[in-house]
Amino acid sequence: MNKKYYIRLTSVLLLLTCAQGNIFAQTSPDYNFQGVPFHQVTINDQFWLPRIEINRTVTIPVSFRKCEETGRVKNFILASKKSGKFLTTFPFDDTDIYKIIEGASFSMAVHPDPALDKYVDSLIGIIAQAQEPDGYLYTARTIDPQNPHEWAGKERWVKESMSSHELYNSGHLFEAAAAHYMATGKRNLLNIALKNADLLNTVFGPGKRNDAPGHEIVEMGLVRLYRITGEKKYLDLAKFFIDCRGKKIDPKRSYFQDHKPINQQDEAVGHAVRAGYFYSGVADVAALTGNKDYIRAIDRIWDNMVSKKFYITGGIGAVPDGERFGENYELPNLTAYNETCAAIANVYWNYRMFLLHGDSKYIDVLERSLYNNVISGVGLDGKTFFYVNPLACDADFKFNQGALTRQPWFDCSCCPTNICRFLPSIPGYVYAQKQNDLYVNLFIGSSANIKLNGSIPVEISQETRYPWDGAVKIKVNPTKKAFFTVNLRIPGWIRNQPVPGNLYSYISPIKETFSIKVNGKDAEYRTENGYAAMKREWEQGDIIEYVLPMNIHRVSANNEVSNDRGKIALERGPLVYCLEGIDNDSQIENMILPDNAELSTSFSTDKFSGVSTITGEAVIYKAASDSFSIEGVKYKFTAIPYCFWNNRGINEMKVWIPRKVNTIIINKD
Repeated sequence: MNKKYYIRLTSVLLLLTCAQGNIFAQTSPDYNFQGVPFHQVTINDQFWLPRIEINRTVTIPVSFRKCEETGRVKNFILASKKSGKFLTTFPFDDTDIYKIIEGASFSMAVHPDPALDKYVDSLIGIIAQAQEPDGYLYTARTIDPQNPHEWAGKERWVKESMSSHELYNSGHLFEAAAAHYMATGKRNLLNIALKNADLLNTVFGPGKRNDAPGHEIVEMGLVRLYRITGEKKYLDLAKFFIDCRGKKIDPKRSYFQDHKPINQQDEAVGHAVRAGYFYSGVADVAALTGNKDYIRAIDRIWDNMVSKKFYITGGIGAVPDGERFGENYELPNLTAYNETCAAIANVYWNYRMFLLHGDSKYIDVLERSLYNNVISGVGLDGKTFFYVNPLACDADFKFNQGALTRQPWFDCSCCPTNICRFLPSIPGYVYAQKQNDLYVNLFIGSSANIKLNGSIPVEISQETRYPWDGAVKIKVNPTKKAFFTVNLRIPGWIRNQPVPGNLYSYISPIKETFSIKVNGKDAEYRTENGYAAMKREWEQGDIIEYVLPMNIHRVSANNEVSNDRGKIALERGPLVYCLEGIDNDSQIENMILPDNAELSTSFSTDKFSGVSTITGEAVIYKAASDSFSIEGVKYKFTAIPYCFWNNRGINEMKVWIPRKVNTIIINKD
């Protein structure tokens, strides 16, 4: 494995800038803040580099192979012939191929691969043959138009607001096409997408069909196409789809976020993946149109999510029935759903919230989701996956789509393919800028070349062992002396606020102090929106030493969360920890962790190729010899980062640990 994730800039990168912004930036100048595109960020990080490389060499190839084995590729071949029978389970199975193409495109942008490029082109050729002459692309109908998939309806679009996923398929096609075009400069997939988008414009709009998309993402995809082409009709259609929601006040439509107009919504409801994509699309359109009503709405919804419906591991969507948000404070552990796709959607949404408002609290939420729920979704082998990510496992309840351990694939494999497309984009979340302000949002070993205010070239780099260590060495290297501001995120856990709001808190707040030195001297800075802002004249070779204390915290949940009363969770830095049976003699069910137990951390090289564990003295309760009482026995426990659990086979696991013995008896999840 290479020690650096080298960025090989080729002539294709001349295509990366276009009239409406850069697809790789995941943003546009229309946002108040701009992300630094991932292709401008070179990763050499001990924590993230192996995961990105395994995604490139294992996850993407394995997922393409699964699409061939399961009939997803053949569905397109059959559609081109208009004969046969749809071979897979769901009408949205087409999107698995689109998502892997998107991930492969991101990967090829930074790591050219002629063999992969050729294979992707072959798939695009098959997709082109499956597209109908007017641009319609939906294999679940085209294979046999007289007998389409039962979710699809007898005619196009008639079940779009319920189950057909026709526009959902289009949205992922648009996302993939944009990524492929910007990575390779080829228009073969982009032309397919534009033909489909132009069909949508003839079918939907004022005076035409006004269906609210049943599974959102087409809004995000249309914005992608607008930014590439500059064709306002795509942005207008994205806004039209948003405004189609809530035409009739109907609580039964909350599953689809269609129960009220967006301007009246104030709660995160319904299917969590749909919701995350929808709120991301609203943010995109708001940034491009200046629609303040949209911004106020997603601000309200975000406040509800983070203060009442957000797991300590960064997951959203508590309820298995409908893969949806529950009621306020409904956050079970054993049956927690927390779909991997929902965590990825939550990253998209929170990044856009940061770009709108410039507040570090959104990156706090993003980081928590990223380091815990998102990467829990893929095994260290890169080829086994979680669909759901509970906070407890009793080795009996089959949480993972009928299984107790990670699986190589699912009938509905949206999560593995979403991992494929998401992981290569992680470098794009590290840095951001606004005019002459440079933001360091994530602490990841990397380097980037940035132009501040369009004219000041600055190279910035980080050296760090984060999340195992809080020391971050940042080199700021402008081409010449220049005044600008470097903003370092001050994580919420430094400020004794694990999550914005009062859903979670530390039971023993620690007065933590971070230190910042520039060239060996204490730095002058102001604190603003959760950042340490250093405005000064920077010159070549300036060194920032940023040291974040990495204390162990005991976290308690708001008393309204009934499943977590009398319990604590452990976290250190951005990582939430859990107990796994294999490390604790399968004794975790009857274990308590007293508040006065001392805790320590150490870096272990014999687990997971290197990981910081937490150890301490717990108490295990079991039946006494008289059979009428229980007795406690001291026990040295080991906790591992949540994102590593279930990489060693079926195991009991729990995040929330009772503080007293009565909690075991009275409050068992």
